[in-house]
Formats: sequence, structure tokens, C-alpha cells
Amino acid sequence: MKTLSSMNVHRNKDWKMILYAKAGQGKTTSIKYLTGKTLVLDLDNSFKVLEGISDNIRQYRFDDGSEEGRPFDRSHPLEDIQAFLSDKGVQSAGKSWDNLVIDNVSSLEKDWFVEMGRKSHNGISNEIQDYSQWMNYFSRIITTIYMIPNINIVVTAWEKTIENSTESGQSFSQYAPDIRDKSLNGFLGLADVVARLMVNSKTGGRGVILEGNNSIYAKNRLDKRTSAPIEELFNFETTKKSIKQEKEGTK
Repeated sequence: MKTLSSMNVHRNKDWKMILYAKAGQGKTTSIKYLTGKTLVLDLDNSFKVLEGISDNIRQYRFDDGSEEGRPFDRSHPLEDIQAFLSDKGVQSAGKSWDNLVIDNVSSLEKDWFVEMGRKSHNGISNEIQDYSQWMNYFSRIITTIYMIPNINIVVTAWEKTIENSTESGQSFSQYAPDIRDKSLNGFLGLADVVARLMVNSKTGGRGVILEGNNSIYAKNRLDKRTSAPIEELFNFETTKKSIKQEKEGTK
């Protein structure tokens, strides 16, 4: 048996984040604040908003024989997700990239159900087994992506409201990532950070909520921040041990 001391674990390295917001609030644009080289799997054709920002941000392209390849095909999401997860380059992405962004899984969920509807008896409606299949399928996708070593991972999603209740029986609505409820808890539980992106209606400034309550699902187990301007979202606090090691490494 092998063990690892908690003294050798670094919270702010190889983290997993879920960033969610209403459509058009700037989830994809937020990618520009990541440090280092970033690979983006664009699931909803939003990559174009990053035009001209940085050569360190690259869109994952599928090999179709052309020089540049092609983007994700939303009409065949099962095939392209399988191709992405099977790509040896993706599985060793940590050797070439600092960050991997999956943008956005809410769109993937909707495209998946559309494709499954095409395979149904009437070619449109989803069948009962599709819903349980999606829960297992989505869990496998996220688990496989999170197992990619030596890389920070950001998964974006749209937002929705879910109905919850307290132990006393009081009910309340809560903002959360837009994924089917039965898949949501496992999805949220695997992430180190769940951040809700919001836009200040008066100033137009964007910021994130990093601490949850009955109204908003959020969490942050990487540092003590409860909120942050979007420009500082990915600037996680460095522990005293990490600072000491960095100084010693420069000697």
C-alpha cells in the first residue's frame, strides 16, 4: 500500500471548476483570464467571441483531412465526444497545455437528447430509457475528463433554478448549473470550485459568487474567497508551503 501526506498536496494545482451563468453573460470570454496555454472544446459554437485575444488559447479541432480540421459537430454529439475522449493527445494534454475548457455542457445535454430523439420510434420524441442513459453517460464523460492528469479543468454551463427544501420543510428556489437534476449532484460534487457568474446591472462589471446559500449553489475549496471580480477568478491563493517551495526552487 502507498500513501500520500497531506503536506504534499497542493490545493491550487490541477483544480476542477464549474462556471455557470445565463446565456450571454460572458462565460466563454472569461477564458482569457486563465494563465498559460488553454485548450477549448467548444460545444456550442461560442469560441468565435475569443477572436484575436491570444495565441495561447486554442480550439480543439477534429481531424477531417483538412489542414485546420473541423469544430464540434452538434448534430452528432455522441460520435464527437467519443472521438475527443479517445484522442491520445487529449489524455496527455497536461504535457502541452495548462488548462482544458469544456464549453458548455448544457448545450451538449440538449444536443444529446435531440440526437437520441432522432433514433426513437417516431424520430422526434425521447424515450423513457434516454433519461437514465444520459445520467450514466454524462457521469462517465465528466469522470473521464477529470481524470486527465496535470491540468486545470474548467467546465461551463448555463444556469437554471431548482426547487429545494430545508429540514424544517421550507421550500426555496436556488440557482444552479443547467444539467438534469439527477445528474447534477454528482457533477457538482466532483468540482473543487462552483462559481456563478453575474453582471452588475449598474456598472456592467462582471463577478463571480464563490460561496453558496439557499439562493445560489456555489462552493470554493481552494481558498477563502467568497466572491471575486471575473478578472481575478483564477488567481487562487498560494499556501505558505507552496510559496516556500517556490522560493527554494529558485535558489
